Amino acid sequence: MGSRKILVAEDDAIVRMVIEQALLDAGFAVEVHDGAAIAITALENESAPDAIVSDIRLGGSLSGWDVARRARELHPGIGVVYVSGDSGVEWHAQGVPGSIFIQKPFAEAQIVTAVSTVINNASSTPPA
Repeated sequence: MGSRKILVAEDDAIVRMVIEQALLDAGFAVEVHDGAAIAITALENESAPDAIVSDIRLGGSLSGWDVARRARELHPGIGVVYVSGDSGVEWHAQGVPGSIFIQKPFAEAQIVTAVSTVINNASSTPPA
């Protein structure tokens, strides 16, 4: 089995690099985008990733909530991890079911563990 592909949507270059490196070090294939619109376009036009990691506040009119909802419309079993410095209170109302929320700042291991968890949970859930 090949590397699991993770799509990362994060507008902060430093945070994006930290997430990317943590996932690469853990053996994942990583595709990074700095905005919601481009991440959604990638979801619509490329092979499905196994999971997404998305900041909530991505600038522009679209958010990480939008990225995750579109990802689930296209790929119902995709794992979703949200990261944010200020949006945790909205997660229960805005987040997709079965997602994980990580508050910034975070440890790199938290990202790797969360991604592994959502992938494992998705693969152990029987089809509807």
